[in-house]
Amino acid sequence: MSRLMSVVSGPYAPPAPTRELTAVSADGARVHVEVHGPEGAPAVVLAHGWTCSTAFWAAQIRDLAVDHRVIAYDQRGHGRSPASPACSVDALADDLEAVLEATLAPGEKAVIAGHSMGGMTVMAAATRAGFREHAAAVLLCSTGSSRLVAESTVVPLRPGRLRTWLTQRVLGSRAPLGPVTPVARRILKYGTMGPGSAPHMVEACARIVHACPRKVRHSWSQVLDLLDLDHGVRSLDVPTAVVVGTADRLTPPVHARELVAALPQCVGLTELPGLGHMTPVEAPELVTGKIRDLVTTYATLKEGA
Repeated sequence: MSRLMSVVSGPYAPPAPTRELTAVSADGARVHVEVHGPEGAPAVVLAHGWTCSTAFWAAQIRDLAVDHRVIAYDQRGHGRSPASPACSVDALADDLEAVLEATLAPGEKAVIAGHSMGGMTVMAAATRAGFREHAAAVLLCSTGSSRLVAESTVVPLRPGRLRTWLTQRVLGSRAPLGPVTPVARRILKYGTMGPGSAPHMVEACARIVHACPRKVRHSWSQVLDLLDLDHGVRSLDVPTAVVVGTADRLTPPVHARELVAALPQCVGLTELPGLGHMTPVEAPELVTGKIRDLVTTYATLKEGA
């Protein structure tokens, strides 16, 4: 679904995968998975955020797939993964474990990068045996572990009950987003991207976000509203790098700094001046470079793989 709405040319056009498969989660939910790049190359797993899809990682996939095996999947209800009545942090962890089991050999290690809800997926899976078996290192982009609504600055008011209440109504809206119009692009840019974001970046993000079904968007907004994964951060005992934009209204830098303070093996915080929430799109080369650095430093292939 999202592929039909995504851009068709340029760096944000989703590349064709080498192969596609379906991972089956613990509750039977079916998860759409794409694999790019050469077999036997170092593995990278990409988990996208709320209202997005594999298309969100187009720039990273295009670059990394030259010499990495890149595994990207659609979170349940997003992209080409069917919707499920089970929307929870446990479901996010189950789905990631299913993807790792379906795509990696026993004991094979990968760098796992998560953006926004994808980063929360990593935190939710931190104690899982399947995650610990396969995670060599992690990149957390534009994410947080708790108090997401209270800390959000999408509504330009001082912190407090009124701002939190209004933010809940905005982010949890059931209203359809409709077509990608100039007004829609301006709204999306204000809420999710830095003021200097190029028009082609805004267009790519708008097409991806607007392709997310309204009911799916609302269901996952309720999960994010109540999110508390602070325990998952403390359990994420692999080398972990953190990236955030200083103009991120959805997960402001306060979240990144708290992650850094709680992570057992933080290997760096990068704050990007003037960038918003969509860091893999707004700073594609930097995010790709961070993933490459983690692969070079920490990832090893299982012998004989």
